Amino acid sequence: MAKGKALSDPSKLSGPEKAAVILLALGEEHAGVWQSLDEEEIKEVSQAMASLGTVSAAVVEDLMVEFVSGMTGAGAIMGSFEQTQKLLAAMMPEDKVNQLMEEIRGPAGRTMWDKLGNVNEAVLANYLKNEYPQTVAVVLSKIKSEHAARVLAALPEDFALECVMRMLRMEPVQREILDKIEQTLRTEFMSNLARTSKRDSHEMMAEIFNAFDRQTEARFITALEERNREAAERIRALMFVFEDLSKLDPGGIQTLLRAVEKDSLALALKGASDGLRELFFSNMSERAAKIMREDMETMGPVRLRDVDQAQMAMVQVAKDLANKGEIMLAGAGGDDELVY
Repeated sequence: MAKGKALSDPSKLSGPEKAAVILLALGEEHAGVWQSLDEEEIKEVSQAMASLGTVSAAVVEDLMVEFVSGMTGAGAIMGSFEQTQKLLAAMMPEDKVNQLMEEIRGPAGRTMWDKLGNVNEAVLANYLKNEYPQTVAVVLSKIKSEHAARVLAALPEDFALECVMRMLRMEPVQREILDKIEQTLRTEFMSNLARTSKRDSHEMMAEIFNAFDRQTEARFITALEERNREAAERIRALMFVFEDLSKLDPGGIQTLLRAVEKDSLALALKGASDGLRELFFSNMSERAAKIMREDMETMGPVRLRDVDQAQMAMVQVAKDLANKGEIMLAGAGGDDELVY
């Protein structure tokens, strides 16, 4: 939910968000209510509270009536990291509050090693390259092998090889040493990570360029090439555009077809290349492909802007499916292309 816009429909709030609204309305003087929650519940409600934004007075009143009969709302409230931290401080030790807020702000995951698995490999490698090889060996042995491989590849070669040698000779790590490494990662790495932007600026611009219509995108890319060809090429490589859907495997295409509205699909394919259009048709039943072709023919001339919007919407559906793990997208850069 956007923080700049007050929420006016209580049905759009999840259970933890409703609880967060109630606790914010009760304020610090009733912070003892938190003591009835276990740690996981506190974490879940705190995460909801920290990203709540503005909630209208009417919603506060409705929720108060829902949870505590006869109690009315106390005006609009604002959920934020600062307000959440202030409320938690009234009932928990400072170090516990700081640890919890770092977990809310930082990468997702229940354990420190789960969290490291969600940190970009280049960011993690940049931190680890300044640590002792033995420490890096312990960290890499605790995260998933696929992620460890990417981190190793991002480290300076000589240093990475030394870490590999330490991993080969590694013996079981004592619990107190492991605890110390976890604490160091929490205080020195995760806390800084939560306060700094870890997104690559080229990735951010690639997403923005993806949202342009075709003509605006071409205009900006051309202009950028004249000023900084390397940046333009990097952005282009990171962009995922409609034609990149041709890299989907048959199962991915069929999953996408089931998720896209038929009218939107017809409009998107109207402006697709012949090769991509036939790829989609070949993954439909003969009858469905025939109907789709007829729909596209009867559509007549369509505006390029409408085609662009339909294609952008289809790409977004594909990205959403990829985020859920239902399909696998191959990026435009080439490294992720599939080999059969």
